[in-house]
Amino acid sequence: MSPLMMSAYVSAGAPPERVDVTVVGAGLAGLVAARVLTRAGLSVAIVEASDGVGGRVRSDIVDGFILDRGFQVLLTAYPELHRHLDMRALDLRMFEPGALVWRDGEGHVVGDPLRRPKTVVDTATAPIGSVLDKARIALLRMKLVRRDPKMLLRGDDVPTATALRAFGFSSAIIERFFRPLVGGIQLDPALGTSRRMFDIIFRTLATGDTGVPANGMGEITSQLAAGLPSGSVHLNCAATNVQPGRVTTATGHTVSSRAVIVATEGPAASSLLGLPAVTSRAAGCVYFAADVAPVAGSYIVLDGHGHGPVLNVAVMSNVADTYAPAGRHLIAAALPGVAEGDFEQLARTQLRSWWGPQVDGWTTLRTYRIAHGQPGQDPPFNPKKSVELGDGLFVCGDHRDTGSIQGAMFSGRRCAESVLEWTTLHP
Repeated sequence: MSPLMMSAYVSAGAPPERVDVTVVGAGLAGLVAARVLTRAGLSVAIVEASDGVGGRVRSDIVDGFILDRGFQVLLTAYPELHRHLDMRALDLRMFEPGALVWRDGEGHVVGDPLRRPKTVVDTATAPIGSVLDKARIALLRMKLVRRDPKMLLRGDDVPTATALRAFGFSSAIIERFFRPLVGGIQLDPALGTSRRMFDIIFRTLATGDTGVPANGMGEITSQLAAGLPSGSVHLNCAATNVQPGRVTTATGHTVSSRAVIVATEGPAASSLLGLPAVTSRAAGCVYFAADVAPVAGSYIVLDGHGHGPVLNVAVMSNVADTYAPAGRHLIAAALPGVAEGDFEQLARTQLRSWWGPQVDGWTTLRTYRIAHGQPGQDPPFNPKKSVELGDGLFVCGDHRDTGSIQGAMFSGRRCAESVLEWTTLHP
């Protein structure tokens, strides 16, 4: 039996016939909502279609390597993390601020001179754009850090690429730096996503650190779930029908409750609740094992050629040695926005052009193909959508706020707070 199945929060039996609140989905939003509700004294049952908690934020162990399900990072500037998690217990391992831009056979450091003054010369001479481009990065950083994040989400909205050009950035720096960095985070190589989200992301990168838990991103959801009452999570128990006060599952059970929260990813929520369709940003990731790391240090490596489809690469074992067995290295090649094709072959071909024949000796550990990596956030983008649908039906997830870990957790919390208000009025 796996450690997950032995966890106290996982039920070995059927869902209860009645609880105060039924939560459909054990991703970040559902887990946060359930924690808030149980701490307020309500009984909760979570029905989850898959074999584990976490949704898109899970980790697998393969041959002693920790593989997150798609390349993911944790941004410490997200406020909801500090509200719900024991950050010290996560034992975060940090990336260096900035990036290593790979171009013409070399890696060029583009650092954050405010946090790493020694990188100022390397950054100034990196072939990613003009000196004026780099001065504009500093100006943009200063401008965004000074703004209230709430106001950034209310600003004028255009595609990210349009906003960058309007700020005066050259095509060179957009293609060699912003596209692989921000396009990777937003799963949008075309940079068509809302500039409101770009502003939030760039501000978050500037005001906090970027890291991963020592034991993988799945530690985030494991920690959230560990705070739930015993037996409250029912795995392999997909909801097939959701009505006010009732959830029917594929296992043939019906759970009655005062309120129902659908906390699935956007497309599933739309199907269960008859809501408008949610567009999706796809993500691909190929994990390789190697005896020798292709680069030193803990920078994320960006595609400085503008070719793709791999926009960024991380040597995870350089960032967190816990991700790989002793003497081995784990390399994550991220293909954001790519939904089709032979990911392994695409990644090997591109990375061979960077690092030569050593790539042929790498072992493929696993390929992840994620159709719904994030909800689409094209302009005009308006987050903080309603979570209350009426008659005791509620919905939460990153598709109701921002497509991020912060958005999913914030959505779960504000949904739970709405449920608490509703149940007070409808005892």
